[in-house]
Amino acid sequence: MGRAACGERRPLADSNERTRFEELVLPHLDAAHNLARWLVRPEAEAQDLAQEAMLRAYRFFGGFRGGDARAWLLKIVRNTGYTRLATARGAREAAPFDEEVHAVSEVTPESLAIAGGERERLARALEALPARSREVLVLRELEGCSYKEIAEITGIPIGTVMSTLSRARQRLQETLAAADQRETP
Repeated sequence: MGRAACGERRPLADSNERTRFEELVLPHLDAAHNLARWLVRPEAEAQDLAQEAMLRAYRFFGGFRGGDARAWLLKIVRNTGYTRLATARGAREAAPFDEEVHAVSEVTPESLAIAGGERERLARALEALPARSREVLVLRELEGCSYKEIAEITGIPIGTVMSTLSRARQRLQETLAAADQRETP
């Protein structure tokens, strides 16, 4: 029996299914794009990755059996991203800092300059982390995923998620502290 016969890869011809997809999956498009930005470079590739993941989600929505649609979509983004990275051996694994997405509205030019410097420092420190650490940290801290959701998205046990997150936070702190020491005369 082929994939299409199993109902996994058929188009969403039923308007109820299309509506269900729009209600369950489309609200998480920003989260998909955010994860894509941290997986690939540059912004255009992140947009392509998010779009490709959404198309895959749409195509395979018939196989979605319920549960957390956000985690399901982020898993598709992750798998699509790692597939792209594996086929493009020379591709870098981290996304550049996106000023528009991470911008903090401040009132003075001085505070804007300070905040911009801090964001750049944090982005560099995040980029220095190993891919798994960065991924778990982004999913938890930027996307607000639960440990259970991260385990589902990444396919690693929840205990490993918690220990990876702990080590990632510690390494991020150490990287930022080391950068502070280098900058202090």
